[in-house]
Amino acid sequence: MAFGRPREWIRGRFRLPDRLRPQLPARLRSSGQVPRKVWTWLSGRRWLRVLAVVVIGLLGGWVGMLLGGHVQTPVGPADVAMSVRPSWNGGTVIDIPPLGTLRLNSHWGPLRLQAQVAQLRPDPARRLIENPGELARLTDTVAGQVRHGLMVLGLRAVLFGVVCALLAGLIVFRSWRAALVSGGSALLGMLIIGGLAAATFNPQSVVEPSYTGLLANAPQVVGDAKSIVRKFSEYRVQLAQLVGNVSRLYAATSTLPTYEPDPTTLRVLHVSDIHLNPVAWSIIRSIATQFQVQVIIDTGDLTDHGSKPEEKFVDDISSLKVPYVFIRGNHDSRAIQAAVRKQKNAVVLDGSMQEVGGLRIWGVGDPRFTPDKTTRDDNMGTAAMASEGSRLAAGLHATGVTPDIILTHDPDEGQSFDGIAPLVLSGHTHQRATRLLPAGTRLFVQGSTGSAGLRGLEGEQPTPIELSILYFNRATHRLQGWDDFRLGGLGLASAQIERTLEKQPDRTLGPPPTPSSPTPVSPSFPGSPTGSPLPSVTPPVSTSPSVSRQ
Repeated sequence: MAFGRPREWIRGRFRLPDRLRPQLPARLRSSGQVPRKVWTWLSGRRWLRVLAVVVIGLLGGWVGMLLGGHVQTPVGPADVAMSVRPSWNGGTVIDIPPLGTLRLNSHWGPLRLQAQVAQLRPDPARRLIENPGELARLTDTVAGQVRHGLMVLGLRAVLFGVVCALLAGLIVFRSWRAALVSGGSALLGMLIIGGLAAATFNPQSVVEPSYTGLLANAPQVVGDAKSIVRKFSEYRVQLAQLVGNVSRLYAATSTLPTYEPDPTTLRVLHVSDIHLNPVAWSIIRSIATQFQVQVIIDTGDLTDHGSKPEEKFVDDISSLKVPYVFIRGNHDSRAIQAAVRKQKNAVVLDGSMQEVGGLRIWGVGDPRFTPDKTTRDDNMGTAAMASEGSRLAAGLHATGVTPDIILTHDPDEGQSFDGIAPLVLSGHTHQRATRLLPAGTRLFVQGSTGSAGLRGLEGEQPTPIELSILYFNRATHRLQGWDDFRLGGLGLASAQIERTLEKQPDRTLGPPPTPSSPTPVSPSFPGSPTGSPLPSVTPPVSTSPSVSRQ
């Protein structure tokens, strides 16, 4: 169907109601002239014509902005598609298929910024995996790439919007002057939208994301090393900054008259179950610096599969600048243990004792190597681990040496050392807990400092990042108290610091108990310290730390 010229089509089909005919000039009331002259009569009302031109321009600009407002740009090892979409309340949505969606309350307005990971380029991703140091340099590169992508996206959206508004004005009104007014209206409207987004921009939103769709397909990617870069690199910088802010907040507000660490106190950072998560290095480095840690103890599962490419992951140990005491976990191969031993500041214990920072530390590697589900059938159960612990404890007791700290990866093995040393440190369960054993030894189980790696995605909530600073008396070598750090897992941005004081730090140990049926170690122990933790902190909120006694 041919419509002809738009204005002629409108004129030919406009029907003025009969009740309005008497209001027209006499020359327009003659039969046959009303349909042809109505458009001319309305055109004489200037404000109606200007309004029509502006509306057409805004509609054309809106359509053009949606048509042209998309771009694909490289961001690190991934190609990311960016676009603008209509929205009632603005914001930014980042789709990371198949894992889920990050939503940021970045701005308010009628447009939402949409970003989606289109594809992961394998070669750059492989370089990042094989050389974890590349992640630190990736931060600045990613920032520049995102900025460039947003600039291109904005220019495309404005250009397409103005061109579509010009064409709409020209087609409807058959006038270049009207077309220019339409284009100007569209440009002004887009500038207003951009100004509104800039005025309401919330930089804090990057550390306050909401994460949805988590775990929908997580079992399909567990163990996929390339996915580690895609999921964890976004959080590396923001989590490190969060830790630094919370640490400064804690140092500024900590007024604990009952116990305050002084220069004579030994500060030991206990970490465990990093599981190949590069975020952990940033957090460990930040806390070790903020709290002037003298020794770091890692109770195992530094890697995920103990494979050859994972050996490069341990190179960041040398950047920590303090002694790093390590025992092997059930996910760490002996090759990984050897790679750790090569680090100049590393101390590897495997059935041996060494004095580090003035503390006598004895440790043993996990007797198992069960990195994946195919090896789980060879897993030693609770009874077998307790029996192995009893055998090692008896041998250590026979030497007459009393270590200050004993390290075992599995707490089922560690509880067998009750009475041999005042403190046993373990990990493995990914849930922090502590209790006093019958003979007076404190068993301290650390959570996962690496948020359980990709296994942290298997629960309803991400596994939190946990690590602790232990305070020792330099003269007696006894534990005086500890600070527990807990950070929200993948997609969360919260932090807690809780201080607990040892009620009887100089207690006398009883004789080692006679080996009997082992008691499984639960993540939640009866009589665990119940200090009141700090509320979830999102800097720059100010609060005070709490103290509990045990």
